[in-house]
Amino acid sequence: MAPPIATETLLMQGASDTQIATIQSDRLSVNGVSARRSKAPKFAGGLAAYTISDMYKSPRSGKPKAKRWDHRLSEESKARKPSSLKGAARFLQKPGLISLGGGLPSSQYFPLEHIDIKVPEVPYFSEEETKAFGVIKRIGKHDIAEDKSIYDLHVALNYGQSTGSAQMMRFVTEHTEIVHQPPYQDWQCTMTVGSTSALELAFRMFIERGDYILTECYTFSSAAETARPLGANWIGVAMDAEGLVPSDLDYILTNWDPKTHNDKPKPWLLYTVPSGQNPTGATQSLQRRKEIYCLAQKHDLFIIEDEPYFFLQMQPYTGPSAPDVPPPSSHEDFLKILVPSLLSLDTDGRVMRLDSFSKVIAPGMRIGWITASEQIVERFIRHSEVSIQNPSGPSQIILFKLLEETWGHAGYLDWLMNLRLEYTKRRDNIVYACETYLPREVASWTPPMAGMFHWIKVEWTKHPAYGTKSMLEVEDEIFHAAIDKGTLTSKGSWFRAEADNPGDEIFFRTTFATATYEQTAEAVKRFGEALRTAFQLEGELANGAHD
Repeated sequence: MAPPIATETLLMQGASDTQIATIQSDRLSVNGVSARRSKAPKFAGGLAAYTISDMYKSPRSGKPKAKRWDHRLSEESKARKPSSLKGAARFLQKPGLISLGGGLPSSQYFPLEHIDIKVPEVPYFSEEETKAFGVIKRIGKHDIAEDKSIYDLHVALNYGQSTGSAQMMRFVTEHTEIVHQPPYQDWQCTMTVGSTSALELAFRMFIERGDYILTECYTFSSAAETARPLGANWIGVAMDAEGLVPSDLDYILTNWDPKTHNDKPKPWLLYTVPSGQNPTGATQSLQRRKEIYCLAQKHDLFIIEDEPYFFLQMQPYTGPSAPDVPPPSSHEDFLKILVPSLLSLDTDGRVMRLDSFSKVIAPGMRIGWITASEQIVERFIRHSEVSIQNPSGPSQIILFKLLEETWGHAGYLDWLMNLRLEYTKRRDNIVYACETYLPREVASWTPPMAGMFHWIKVEWTKHPAYGTKSMLEVEDEIFHAAIDKGTLTSKGSWFRAEADNPGDEIFFRTTFATATYEQTAEAVKRFGEALRTAFQLEGELANGAHD
């Protein structure tokens, strides 16, 4: 019998009805943030302010505590000690204290008096509307002392804590609780400089040289390239239209033979991108996520849930002739139609979730955060203290002015709902183009439900040189034929988890995130022409129109 999950686990453990009700009714809502804050102690967000998620989240009653993961931490992680200088910064909040201890430069030598940014107001989110109706937010050097804001350049431009600023930590902690409601007590957040950096720190926390990591058989190339120099080996798990296949994951772990894997025990670290997976665009259903989590409990896996595309879950694809599905009409409806995260199913504290503003605000901000158990976050902070030091202060204060002072949690959800519809239109546009221009004899695809990637399968066994050319040679031929026609795609082989195993199928990754609607359609048309040239097909378009 598979291990139970979430509230089912509590019922199996004999939790009372009152405990279950507490977990289900104590969920923080957008409308409940103000009331929560009004009952909290006075906000302390001064220079290098000490901050932790416990300052901003719901009481811990009625929920289990996370498992301990001492047996999974690397020797490097176990050896890390708290930063003496970072730890001393917590005393800076003491009234009347004169600091001669830290090497924080005086803000009078920061050559910036203020920064003005123009940002959109709800619901006028487009570039044109922002130009016409956007508001200018001024970030001054001494806004805190002048009682204009709880965040200013005096704080943002100086050294800070590795957790990130108290101002942004409060926002992301509340946001995490509103969206995911982690079902165990001692979860925490900490800020990052983006998910790639966070992933590198996580790998160093967990793996030793020679260890194996589980992931989808096609995976984010930067993730694979991050782990390989650390001595890690990748094991690719089979995929289908919903991403990682649980039965194959179970088969790999159940039948693991150390003798054929350098005498290494079976893998216990799973890296997955559940929503709009890069590169395939696949999205795990709720049932699929439950099955994966149950297998994680069965085999004692720790999961790194990398979710940059979580809020780019789109409307169902209905085709060019069918009416659109009505969009969510409220914040509650929006949150309900999102496929729940693995974090929201995690009763054991066996998930580290990576979130990022890169895909929903701007990648140049280099700001994100992780959510994990108190033990795991504490170890992550120890790594951050001697690597990134702290996330960019200017990036944090710009996000604060936008998310906290302009939009609030409600406005941010409005922005995310707007992105959902914008990416739906972009997805529809590339799929329509594929239906129009790609030869169905050799090309097939599944419309993505999230993210920014469209994954196209090419039946290379129908290529004229099949049997004389290798799969990789045919892939390369198509790739360069498309470039000759004027379209750049990404080879599927670039994303194979197991670098020495190219598989036996050809795919190409395309993105609909950047090019205009017209450019995307033209690029797909050119790719179709390249396929017809490579496969020596007649020049008839998919819908019967002639080129």
